[in-house]
Amino acid sequence: MSQQKKVVLAFSGGLDTSFCVKYLAEDLGYEIYSVLVDTGGFSEADLKTIEDRAYSLGVKHHIAIAKTDDYYQQCLKYLVYGNVLKNNTYPLSVSAERIFQAIAVAEYAKSIGANAIAHGSTGAGNDQVRFDMAFRIIAPDAEIITPIRDLRLSREAEIDYLKAKGVEQEWHKAAYSINKGLWGTSVGGRETLTSNGFLPESAWPTQVTKTEPEQITLHFEAGELQGIGAEPVGDPVQAIQQLTALAGPFGIGRDIHVGDTIIGIKGRVGFEAPAPLIILKAHHAIEKHVLTKWQQYWKDQLANWYGTMLHEGQFLDPVMRNIETFLTDTQTHVTGKVHVLLAPYRFQVLGIESPFDLMSSTFGSYGEMNNAWTGDDVRGFSKVMSNQLMIYGKVKESVNK
Repeated sequence: MSQQKKVVLAFSGGLDTSFCVKYLAEDLGYEIYSVLVDTGGFSEADLKTIEDRAYSLGVKHHIAIAKTDDYYQQCLKYLVYGNVLKNNTYPLSVSAERIFQAIAVAEYAKSIGANAIAHGSTGAGNDQVRFDMAFRIIAPDAEIITPIRDLRLSREAEIDYLKAKGVEQEWHKAAYSINKGLWGTSVGGRETLTSNGFLPESAWPTQVTKTEPEQITLHFEAGELQGIGAEPVGDPVQAIQQLTALAGPFGIGRDIHVGDTIIGIKGRVGFEAPAPLIILKAHHAIEKHVLTKWQQYWKDQLANWYGTMLHEGQFLDPVMRNIETFLTDTQTHVTGKVHVLLAPYRFQVLGIESPFDLMSSTFGSYGEMNNAWTGDDVRGFSKVMSNQLMIYGKVKESVNK
């Protein structure tokens, strides 16, 4: 008797992945190993509910892989170092999370010698590319199976199939799809399907309950947020979670991102990311005080490229490790305090304190006085700096006479 083939399924417990369990097991004859990768978006109760659902559908084995700390250390901290906001708006909440989850699924499949790996992505979005690429790179000998994409199924067809298989569950589609993770929550609904319209108050996962402004202090050490308030915790993941809890009830960090998908179409998605937006703005503020002009310039170029590569599923390209090395090296002096005001629907960076602050009164005060140079020094400097353009202008003028 031949041994039953193993398939590892990236499982969330929703309609699509529930369909995949039944289809892969009963129509294709696979032994199902379902896996959920937790990157900071699930409670213990959530994990237990999803595990119970997996076994009730008939999987052979289910596992939840905790990856929140690794997700931060191997990915998110570089987004902070680079102040990465896609299209100057989006902190790559889902983009970063998905590719990292896909890598973990592929590594698990390889470790158990699975014959195939499956995911429930449709053929319309970015996730199909991120999952496919990670699977092919890490477990190239495993077949990739994508039932929802390949069968071009409607939601109604999936529900009818599951009912026919005896799966009785309420598959009511919520008005808004929510995807929560450590680095923010995405929100999709009818308003994001067109080019005009903003999400209503009721659509946001965190409702506004704070109305009185509040001042906080963020502590950075070599580019990493180590804590908030008088006593830094020394744990960036915990600090991110703490800041989310502090700022979310103000309605801070809400926006809609308009972007170019990997497959070449435009798309809109709402997001709620109070901690990422505050952290990136505060981090950028302290960098402007402690880095040189050209450090900031080249960081901007490489960080923008890093964010685009990550968004498009290219996290495993060796050039990403090269950029991470550069970004890490720039953070040596990004240490100090950033004071931030939180208020309903907005926040404001008030100022910074750092032992490496280059805005030092020892050398002069902008627009006021100087201690390290003379007026003659500046006069000569200005003459040399303008020399070439002065010559260019004279030559152009003489030729045109």
